[in-house]
Amino acid sequence: MNKLTFALLTISALSIATYSHAQSDADMKAMMAYSTPGDIHKMMAKSVGTWTCAITMWMAPNTQPMNSTGEMKNEMILGGRYLKGTNTGNFMGQPFEGISTTAYDNAKKIFLNNWIDNMGTGMMNLTGTWDAATNSITFTGTMLDPASGKDIPVREVLKFVDDNHQTMEMYANAATGGQEFKTMEIKFTRK
Repeated sequence: MNKLTFALLTISALSIATYSHAQSDADMKAMMAYSTPGDIHKMMAKSVGTWTCAITMWMAPNTQPMNSTGEMKNEMILGGRYLKGTNTGNFMGQPFEGISTTAYDNAKKIFLNNWIDNMGTGMMNLTGTWDAATNSITFTGTMLDPASGKDIPVREVLKFVDDNHQTMEMYANAATGGQEFKTMEIKFTRK
């Protein structure tokens, strides 16, 4: 191998090594920013604790509401990255259990929420954005209408009234007609 070829190969190898190292540093910084809980996660942690729930539900537009009570226990999990809510109560005379997980995705800059309960076998997944003017998160997504077997649009507004009070309003489109109506309102009070 002549000296020129050796020099070019050496320069190429050093360039690749330098580029790979720089890319690895950038990748590492991006990964750290993505995985490190921040101010939004600290805000979510203010919901940790036990809350009473005053629940009002409407099964269809323009119908009389049903009222019930429940309890929600919130905890931050996985190093302060996610808020897990465990909900208990009664619905139409039956014991009710539900679990929610709320996240804030640092890369996408959105909230994510999923919900499961013992009244079904599916999972509701929502994405949300923060509104500083109303001190609330508006989540949107879909949920299954068991009667039709189709997904219907859903919107939830979670308002942080103060450190000891929150409200959640849920709206869904009627399976017939497609008009959005208020299906649920929950008033949370810290114990």
